[in-house]
Amino acid sequence: MDQSDWAAILDGHPIFDGLSSFPSRSTGSEEALELSTNSLRGSFCDNKWNDGYALSGRRQVMALKDADLIVAVGSELRMTSLGDARLGKSTRSYKVQHAQYHSMNACPLIALLQILQTPNIEFDIHQISPNPNGKLLAIAGAYQVAVVVLPRAGYSKLVSTFVDCKSVQVGQFYHGSRSSIPIAKIEWHPWGEAASTLMVMTADGKLREYDISVDTEEPQQVLSFLPEKKSKSFMAEDPAEREIASFTLGKGRADWGPLTIYVVTRSGDIYAICPYMPKNASIPSSYIHALECFISAKQEFLAQGTVASTSALSTLYDYQRKYVSALIKQLPPGTVFPAISRPVPMHPPQTIKSDPLRQGPFLLQPSPRILDGSEGGDASDIAYLAFINDDDDENDGETERLGIVVVTYQDGKVDVCLDVEKVEARWESKRENSQELPMIAVYESIDLGFITMLGGPSTTSSESAALELLQANHPVLLLDPIHDDRVYIYHAFGVHVLEFGELLQCLATALRADDEDGAALRQALEQSMSTRVTAMLNTYSVQRKCSNPVIAVCVPNDVFLTYSMIILTSVFRVTCLPLTLRTGFSCSEESLSVEPDPSIDQAGEFLTAAEGPPPYISLLASEPFRPSSALTRPSGFPSFPRMSVGTANTKSEFMLTPDTLRYFGSTVEGFIARIREVLLAHRATETRANLQRSEYKRQQEKCVEMLKKMEELKGPRCANIEARVLGIMESHKALMTRLDRTLQSLMQQASPELSESETKWFEELRRMKSEVQGTGRYDENSLVARVSLLKREYERSIPNLRDVVEKEAQRKKRLSDNSQLLGVSQAFELGEHSTTERTKITELEREIVRMASELELSVGRPPSQRDKPDASDQ
Repeated sequence: MDQSDWAAILDGHPIFDGLSSFPSRSTGSEEALELSTNSLRGSFCDNKWNDGYALSGRRQVMALKDADLIVAVGSELRMTSLGDARLGKSTRSYKVQHAQYHSMNACPLIALLQILQTPNIEFDIHQISPNPNGKLLAIAGAYQVAVVVLPRAGYSKLVSTFVDCKSVQVGQFYHGSRSSIPIAKIEWHPWGEAASTLMVMTADGKLREYDISVDTEEPQQVLSFLPEKKSKSFMAEDPAEREIASFTLGKGRADWGPLTIYVVTRSGDIYAICPYMPKNASIPSSYIHALECFISAKQEFLAQGTVASTSALSTLYDYQRKYVSALIKQLPPGTVFPAISRPVPMHPPQTIKSDPLRQGPFLLQPSPRILDGSEGGDASDIAYLAFINDDDDENDGETERLGIVVVTYQDGKVDVCLDVEKVEARWESKRENSQELPMIAVYESIDLGFITMLGGPSTTSSESAALELLQANHPVLLLDPIHDDRVYIYHAFGVHVLEFGELLQCLATALRADDEDGAALRQALEQSMSTRVTAMLNTYSVQRKCSNPVIAVCVPNDVFLTYSMIILTSVFRVTCLPLTLRTGFSCSEESLSVEPDPSIDQAGEFLTAAEGPPPYISLLASEPFRPSSALTRPSGFPSFPRMSVGTANTKSEFMLTPDTLRYFGSTVEGFIARIREVLLAHRATETRANLQRSEYKRQQEKCVEMLKKMEELKGPRCANIEARVLGIMESHKALMTRLDRTLQSLMQQASPELSESETKWFEELRRMKSEVQGTGRYDENSLVARVSLLKREYERSIPNLRDVVEKEAQRKKRLSDNSQLLGVSQAFELGEHSTTERTKITELEREIVRMASELELSVGRPPSQRDKPDASDQ
């Protein structure tokens, strides 16, 4: 058995034995866990938020902690090691082991999995989420929340099947009974100190932050995303506008993204609150410095421009500066930028007394389209994607600014929005009431095909009843832990995957274009590069008009586990699909062709082609050959979705119905179209291969012809050319000699005697020669004799000057040594004595001046004032 085939490894594993864990389903039939019109009416007849195994609401009952798989079955938590199974420690069939243990009247689960004993948990588990360090597991039902301390490594070596684990319920006052507000979503904050910050979002719009290491009963902070409804006022509003479906955290490097929380209501309205950070947070120091630079750059840009709303923006940036300055003060001493980033414990600043402002609802521009045949389903989940490439520091700025917000709906619509106007930190104030609503750009609306699959082309009563299954559909978004541009959507009818790589590459290239008018970005948007959507799994049975909803999806992110997808349905049937790791060299089909860089001058590397028709014309096109998309699957996703439908628990024969025939027809039509595409692609590839063979043969013949031509050039023809070149060179020398003689004779005939200007010029040259060299050998006034005399005087004076320099250096050294012998106390006493004497002299001068004025005698200025300028002179 291949260790990378998870389908064979996990087939029949007792950790997925879920039918026996529901006492109310004593029959053990899978029909009670399927989504059908009967189960839908039973789930919604009494209470929409039934804590039983209702088929609606958010579901994530499976999680991975390193190489350990955790599955929640009812109120029971099970745990097993995938590493042991992959290494072949449990290679025998689980069904065989199960039968052997039953025959021995022993527990069939020994050595296959461990059951976590949590007596405090008495509710059905809908969501599980391990914290970032893998020590705690948050679990949530329809109303209750609890935290379980996971066992340490090595638990699989225990002989006992049951492992006692400490568990504690969280916020029992708010999430302790069936009358509590339903839980919408739970998630651990990635920047919580000690990875113990749990965020619990309830349907009434309250986000409560619990620090498990401090207090599990009272929340540290409470954020309200919905305004309080006034009892004495009446407003006509949709109840879906006051019910939160999900929330997500923003992302970014040097903006307010990591401090932003986005929520979506069931009506599709998006709200945000910024800034938000845990009460006890651990934030990277590099982010704080980057945020400070971001605020400084905005303030500098605002100071240079002349905007009408400069005063309002200046006030907002001042508040942001105060907030960031309070964070910087919490950094330990010596934390400077740039430096190695490290997590720093921090607390929310208290310098700003106002609460963060609830921003929204966001204006979706342009308005998202409504799917054909749909009345508009409720929103179910939201996710924020930020594409950050640590290996490409030059171009990650463009991709980082391309934040993408993905919103899913019950009817299968997925809105892909671009976060072009980043959310900034704002606080509540009276002025903010008049601010415009934030905007988010809708790039495209994707149809997952639920209405087409359930309704079909006709409008029979059975198909209209099948459309009611959308009421229990709750699509959930799951981000790929390895590839940032890949998102999985699992829902009541299977699993889809969205790939944003080509879209991101197209927009990033347009943003990097150096054009001020935005022509490249406009052209990129007009090309309409869409998101690649692939159906991975289909759980809907056309014959029985029912489905097995997917309740959990896990993608391993461990070096010892194969990169794959583990899918769990409501009947606890596991499906494993292998995935392909995308390397750094993987790229889209558009980027396979390498275009020459226009900035590099390649003219000097090759000979310039002669004018006229080209001497050789290739049979191949100028562009490289690109294989058809029918033959290339770089992502490794299947061409057709894998089927995972249950079988009817009846002994009746299979009956053909119009729906079954229609499904067979559409399926066969898809296979035929796929086969036709493959055949056309194969034909095109064969044609290309034959063409390349012909071109290769032509190039070989041309090369042989060129080699013969080169041999001819190197043989007798080359010797003849060399002899001709030597003859031309000799003739050229003879012609040059004859030309000189002819030119000299012409000059003598034209001007046999010197002209007046030439005579003056030669006389001037003779005079200058006499001044430089002199009239005779011993002429002392010549420049040569004077330079020689100056040189002798210079050589004679140099020794004396050197002696003077040495004596001066010795004198300065003696003075410095004498000054150093004087101590500090002696210098102080000498200064005091000098000051006293100076005072006496000044008083004596004043007395002499006074006596002279009395005797009417004229005396001069005192010696101390002689150096000063007289006031009368000025």
